[in-house]
Amino acid sequence: MGAQVDQSAIVEDNSSQLSTIINLKENKKQCFKWPLPWYYTPTFFAFWLALFFALVFPLFNNLPSAVKIYEESEKPGQFVAERAESNLLQLDLMGPKLAGYETNEVVVVQFLINEIEKIRLDMRSDIYEMELDVQQAYGSYLHWQMVNMYQGVQNVIVKLSSRHSNSSNYLLINSHYDSKPSSVGSGDAEFMITTMLEVLRQMSISEETFVHPIVFLFNGAEEQPLQGSHGFISSHKWSANCKAVLNLDSCGAGGRELLFQSGPNHPWLMRHYKKSVKHPFATTLAEEIFQADLIPSDTDFRIFRDFGPVPGLDMAGVSNGFVYHTKYDRFTAISNRALQNTGDNLLALVRSISNAEEMYDTEAYSEGHSVFFDFLGLFFIYYYESTGVALNMSFSLGGILVVCVSLWRMSRVSCENVSTLACEFGIFLLLAVFGFLLAFGFPLLISVLYDAGDRTMTYFSNSWLLIGIFICPSLIGLVLPTTLYLTLRTKEKICHAYRLQIAQHAHCVFLSALCIILTAASFRSAYLCMISLFFYFGSQVINLLSSLHDRGYFWALIVGACQIIPFLYFAYLFHALLIIIIPMTSRNGMSINPDLLVSLVCALGTVFAMGFLAQLVNIFRRPKCSIGFLSLIMFIFCMITVSDVGFPYRPKTNVMRLHFLEVHRWFYEYDGSLSLEDSGYYFDLQDRRLESPLRDSMDLTGFTRLDQDDCKTKMKCGMPCFNHRWCATVENARWLPRIEPVQLPGLPTLELLNKTVLANGFEVRYEFRLQGPPRMSLFVGPLAGVKMLNWSFLKGMLDNPAMYKPPYHVFIAFGIDHSPVNFFFQLNKENGNFAEPVFELGVSAHYMDDSHKRDDVTKAFLGSLPEFAHPMEWPTSYERYIF
Repeated sequence: MGAQVDQSAIVEDNSSQLSTIINLKENKKQCFKWPLPWYYTPTFFAFWLALFFALVFPLFNNLPSAVKIYEESEKPGQFVAERAESNLLQLDLMGPKLAGYETNEVVVVQFLINEIEKIRLDMRSDIYEMELDVQQAYGSYLHWQMVNMYQGVQNVIVKLSSRHSNSSNYLLINSHYDSKPSSVGSGDAEFMITTMLEVLRQMSISEETFVHPIVFLFNGAEEQPLQGSHGFISSHKWSANCKAVLNLDSCGAGGRELLFQSGPNHPWLMRHYKKSVKHPFATTLAEEIFQADLIPSDTDFRIFRDFGPVPGLDMAGVSNGFVYHTKYDRFTAISNRALQNTGDNLLALVRSISNAEEMYDTEAYSEGHSVFFDFLGLFFIYYYESTGVALNMSFSLGGILVVCVSLWRMSRVSCENVSTLACEFGIFLLLAVFGFLLAFGFPLLISVLYDAGDRTMTYFSNSWLLIGIFICPSLIGLVLPTTLYLTLRTKEKICHAYRLQIAQHAHCVFLSALCIILTAASFRSAYLCMISLFFYFGSQVINLLSSLHDRGYFWALIVGACQIIPFLYFAYLFHALLIIIIPMTSRNGMSINPDLLVSLVCALGTVFAMGFLAQLVNIFRRPKCSIGFLSLIMFIFCMITVSDVGFPYRPKTNVMRLHFLEVHRWFYEYDGSLSLEDSGYYFDLQDRRLESPLRDSMDLTGFTRLDQDDCKTKMKCGMPCFNHRWCATVENARWLPRIEPVQLPGLPTLELLNKTVLANGFEVRYEFRLQGPPRMSLFVGPLAGVKMLNWSFLKGMLDNPAMYKPPYHVFIAFGIDHSPVNFFFQLNKENGNFAEPVFELGVSAHYMDDSHKRDDVTKAFLGSLPEFAHPMEWPTSYERYIF
């Protein structure tokens, strides 16, 4: 009986082994089979494109329905967009609002006072008290390479308090009502001003009280630049009590507002944003890009942060940046749904922070940076930077671990040596690195070629062209090395399905290494790598715990399904970045190729959104056809870009920005004689195409780059550069001379009041009085052997000679107060001879408002501009003296 049992067991064991061998052969046969025909490749790419347009695009543009005034009784406590819209229309009809001119200093200020008084009449005076103050601020600060000086700058400030509260810690809400020349400023930032007015109204009539007083700062001088916020934070009676700020600005018109700066080091603010905001839109990546000075803008948030210091949140409208700082930034560009979106968020955030326990002692909650982002506007995620480090490292190491387990599993199932698989993995890792480099290299190469052919910004009016000229090349670069390797080296013991898995693993390990490096370098945006790794880690766990890992290509179904969420997020995020960055290419300056930045963003988005998905094209037969398919699309799009479709500009919607001054110059020598008098147009060109789009419709005879000899011998090339940005690029500026002198609306008056040689015989003091329009600049250049010791302006430049070198730039701006400016210079001269030239002084005066009429020649020149060009211009005088 025992012998029979043993014999039966042997037969059964042999049968089991035979079955295992048969299964292995079947798996291997399945493993080498390419399951899908090549013509499904376009369907594969179309699926992800359809997913973008079906989910990402509508969710990105999703805005809530606007609440009407008649609905207010049915929806108590809600933001009423219709009332804000009515106020916005009134502000729009006032026209441009330049600090220092009547519209800004009188008309708008009175409008705000009237609206605030209306709110006071409706206020629950038994619960709340309201204080109104119109500040006239005087001061100065160093702004990059210039002294930014102001006098009589006006702010309208309201403090709303609960009567039962004894808190002395205030929440500050800030936005500005002034605008740029020619721009009404409905988006930047009357949109935010009217939102603040409605939030003030809702807070003042609500029965839900709050603990901490709220200060609403209606800032009258942000555009010249950032003077209103500096005037408040440096000198107003309420500023010392402000413990947190919500700063509101815009680089567009309408749409959703992006939270792009936080803290710093106050993650509790994120907790309130997460808890209260109804329509989140935020990302750490935008914060790091902005703080790296890659965006040609600044906000009042920097002033509050640096001069307060007051922590807070910085939010800005980012949609339709094409109209930013142009005459097309009008009421008609803004929907009431956008007002509702921002109003809902701001009202909820104000209610939350004004009751925050942290406001009693904000410094006690200064706990480091935070990582934050929203998912398709549906919900918001944030965590401490330290938590982010832990997550990044955990999933980076976890990704490497599951790759190791997967390779071990492959060796057990396929009976291949681990060393063979490890060698194959090493090859694919090199291919992954090469593919990563090509994914960036191809789009960057195209951007360089387009620049060389004077074809930059072809996507400016038709952003869909980016699919063909940058995204397809990035996809080609991503899949090319692996695809060529898999198709050209087919005779391998390791089956194709496993090799494709190994290719995915190589990308995972590469991302893990990248995540570790970025985390070690303190880039919070490393969370992007972590998200990719998290979902790939999850797909591998599912595959390893099931039999799908070893069943041909079935593992790809899990990988693809798990990549849907990261694809949606990355497509959403990089779509948002492109929405912001593309309009900025028209004002990013002439010396930078904007296509480099745009192609870099497209490549980043492609690598993150399609990094694990793109390699799946190798499941289809003839995978090289996918490269051919993408190449064909790229070729078609490139052909489109060289047609009229690729011309960047469109009238009214996607304009070419032209910044220029109508300049009349006088150069006076030491003896008072006039050595030069001329006139012309001084261009600070805003984009890479320079003046070439204008030549077909304008006579630009004499249009040339500034004489470099003049730039070596004259202060700031002899040009009245308007502010620090103009001065930074003055050597690349253009000059178009004109025969007829520019007729100026006026001239500044500079008086030398006194010249005194001091007792030591080596120092001299000059005293002056200057009067002129609301914007003037002084350029001061001590001559050889002379040193500036002191002056009446801010001393920061003189105290730090290593950073600030002559010629010095002092920018002077007026608000309501246009009284003359008295100032002095005290200089030291090595030889003590003050009967010869000591220093140069340039005085420029800018007549920026539309009330200053342009002369007939200028009007004719403006009339010759093509319809797609939008000028921001004004008459300017420049007088150079030698004392």
